[in-house]
Amino acid sequence: MSTIELTARSFDEVISDNDFVVIDFWAEWCGPCRTFGPVFETVSARHEDIVFGKVDTASQRDLAQAFQITSIPTLMIVRERIAVFRRPGALPEAALDGLLAQARDLDMDQVRASLAAEGGKNR
Repeated sequence: MSTIELTARSFDEVISDNDFVVIDFWAEWCGPCRTFGPVFETVSARHEDIVFGKVDTASQRDLAQAFQITSIPTLMIVRERIAVFRRPGALPEAALDGLLAQARDLDMDQVRASLAAEGGKNR
């Protein structure tokens, strides 16, 4: 599956309509973002059951601000409307594939129970 552009207008709908979303917060002027972009695209092609989206922080400043993105690229994984991973920095293909495998293996009932125990905080 190719990546989709996420905007303030489409973000909530994409997150609500899909159980597994991987988001790359990036900008055209960012060298590490340009290096990570092809990795993100290649990995997205191998995982057709996952939605891969990109947020251009230069044109979607409000969205980047809402998620307190201060360093790019920043990768975020959302499972069943819960952010289960967020980290700045580019990853090599193998590391991204491994991260997706870990996210896929999460017991989301256990994640929800843990969040409820912590008072509902979402990372």
